[in-house]
Amino acid sequence: MTEQTRSGLRELQRLDDAIVAAEKRVRELEHRLAEVERPAQDLDGEVGTTRNRLQEMRLEERRVELAGDEKADRMKKLEDRLQAVRNVREESAVSAEIDMVRRARESDEQEALSLLDQIRRLEDRLEEQSEALEEARTEVAPRRKELEAEREEALADTGRLKEERDAFAETLPADEIRLYDAIRVGGRRALAPLTEDGACGNCFTMIPPQIQNEIRHGSELIRCEGCGVILVAPLPEDLEPDPVPEAAADEAGDEAAADEVEVSESSEAEGAEGEAPEDPSA
Repeated sequence: MTEQTRSGLRELQRLDDAIVAAEKRVRELEHRLAEVERPAQDLDGEVGTTRNRLQEMRLEERRVELAGDEKADRMKKLEDRLQAVRNVREESAVSAEIDMVRRARESDEQEALSLLDQIRRLEDRLEEQSEALEEARTEVAPRRKELEAEREEALADTGRLKEERDAFAETLPADEIRLYDAIRVGGRRALAPLTEDGACGNCFTMIPPQIQNEIRHGSELIRCEGCGVILVAPLPEDLEPDPVPEAAADEAGDEAAADEVEVSESSEAEGAEGEAPEDPSA
């Protein structure tokens, strides 16, 4: 594997890592966007539920109203029939039926009044929920617009990086790209540099000296027996220690200063104890 190929695979991995980071950024923005929109979505669901219930109640009220109208027509017919009866027994039967229809109609009227009351309450609730929904949408609109713009930018970056990656991959040997892609499946790293002491930079398995020399100067792709990544010679930045965060450095400095003060105080105390007391008779 030539130095040019090594550099090419390193650059390919850098692009793949950048694509993974960009895709992660898109997912994070989509999650944040969903969190921002959730209150309005919950209210929208409540509005939909109330609207559906209101529609059902109106249909039920209409059904009861039609049933009442049918009973009113039936009563009118029975009353007309009552005027034409020819004997007491027939009159009694018609009167009994009229009373039964009247009670059923009164029951329908009570049910209709109850439904109308429920409908009015649902209409009031729907109005309140709609106002709350509109307010929530107005409140989150600026943040939603901002997150949507960031998401579109992240999607554009992802697409650009993928195009750059595909174009760059065409410049590398096909067999090495196939091996690289096979290792990379599942998001694994395909390349790892040797550490300063000659271990795999991915799983830290020690590499025999002869193999280390082949990795640094040979022309073949050599994979780690421990984790399977392609091993490459380290660049200077691979051997640099991780920078200590400023907060940790400040904390270490404070601890060192505190230790110095403690040692100084301890020395002074020991010196004071070592001094001979003055003789009162002198």
